[in-house]
Amino acid sequence: MFRATENFRWCEEFTTDELKVMYSLKRILASGKSKFQNFDLVETGPFGRILQLDGKIQSAEFDEHVYHESLVHPAMLHHPNPKTVFVGGGGEGATVREVLRHKTVERVVMVDIDQEVVEFCKEHLPANREAFADPRLEIVYDDAKGWLERSNEKFDVIIGDLADPLDGGPCYMLYTRTFYEFLLTKINDGGIFVTQSTACGALTHKEGFSRVYNTMRQVFASVVPCRCFVDSFIDCWGFNIGFTNKVRAGEGDASIRQGLRKCFGIGDLDSPTRFERQFEKGREDCLPVFPTGAHSRGRSFLPCFVG
Repeated sequence: MFRATENFRWCEEFTTDELKVMYSLKRILASGKSKFQNFDLVETGPFGRILQLDGKIQSAEFDEHVYHESLVHPAMLHHPNPKTVFVGGGGEGATVREVLRHKTVERVVMVDIDQEVVEFCKEHLPANREAFADPRLEIVYDDAKGWLERSNEKFDVIIGDLADPLDGGPCYMLYTRTFYEFLLTKINDGGIFVTQSTACGALTHKEGFSRVYNTMRQVFASVVPCRCFVDSFIDCWGFNIGFTNKVRAGEGDASIRQGLRKCFGIGDLDSPTRFERQFEKGREDCLPVFPTGAHSRGRSFLPCFVG
């Protein structure tokens, strides 16, 4: 939602029914509308360019890498040899961008229902153009659930980058026990599923994050909840990783070290990479590191595993 005051134009957005966030709007760069939603690319004071869907922040150039790396890399690095990946949603292209950084990946299928949004992002988000042009990527404009039901294909990793599971919302059924049980039939042996799981702050975790976690626990052999703070969302954001095999405590760090070596040619987590990690009290923890320059892409991190 846009509004104006004497000195500024503002974007305003409700994070809960009782909490509203406002940030200064410099200009509207481009806008569009599909049969599913309205979409805008706007330039803001604090977060640079942001993509909005129906007036809500989808991602910001300042910190979209925080969200997308946290969604993709922990799951991908836990898999010993991820070759085939399915992405449900992800129309802006940043999720597949991070998936395609893994050298083992041979095929990625991204299924998003809104072709107009995808074409808009291809034109206006240059950071993802290389990923959109990668020959390993197949883009399908369809309902993710319907496509999976019609396909005979199975995948090593399935990633859910879908709209939040709002009651009565278009993606609500893709966060249910029935759908997760179906996903097990689409994942190869030893495969992994990860989904964005909405805000998980002290005021917001009960609305979606905890419900997704508890639903996945009824289906997957092991479920690992993760979180990171996304400044442009003004909240901690949650992810849940579902494993088809049981994961024992302490296995996560070894899997990530092995995955870093195999996928990125990194010998140790302390090597100069995009990942910046700390260890506290036996838990994996992290802090994002931003370089000088508000909108530069700097060294990044692995998300905190909620233990």
